[in-house]
Amino acid sequence: MKNLTLTWPFWAVLSAAFAALTAIFAKIGIENVNSDFATFIRTIVILFAAGLMVVATGNWQSPSTISGKTWIFLVLSGCATGASWICYFRALKLGDAARVAPIDKLSVVFVAVFAVLFLGEKLSLPNWLGVILIATGAVLVAYRA
Repeated sequence: MKNLTLTWPFWAVLSAAFAALTAIFAKIGIENVNSDFATFIRTIVILFAAGLMVVATGNWQSPSTISGKTWIFLVLSGCATGASWICYFRALKLGDAARVAPIDKLSVVFVAVFAVLFLGEKLSLPNWLGVILIATGAVLVAYRA
């Protein structure tokens, strides 16, 4: 049997759990601070945590060993992450965490659509049904009657 920590579902569930904590901690943390400044503080913390992880695991590699294409897409990914965080923190500042987070999780739907359009990935009918259910569920959780 495979070691659980070597499987993608294990790490994906942890990611979801930490994302949930992110919403709760952020909502409490931005109560008396500008959302952009809060994003800045969060980014500094993540920079140090990621740096510590690279050093602790011995996974540092020379930046010169990274291809130009990889650099471009990692920078684009970083820009998209930053934009996402800024928008997320502003939404949390203005709305309830229990309503903001589900709409933020529509990213799952966008990833599925973008993966098909831009990466050539294929989704089966049950996969598409799941995407539709996720979208519907996110809207229903965020909906306030």
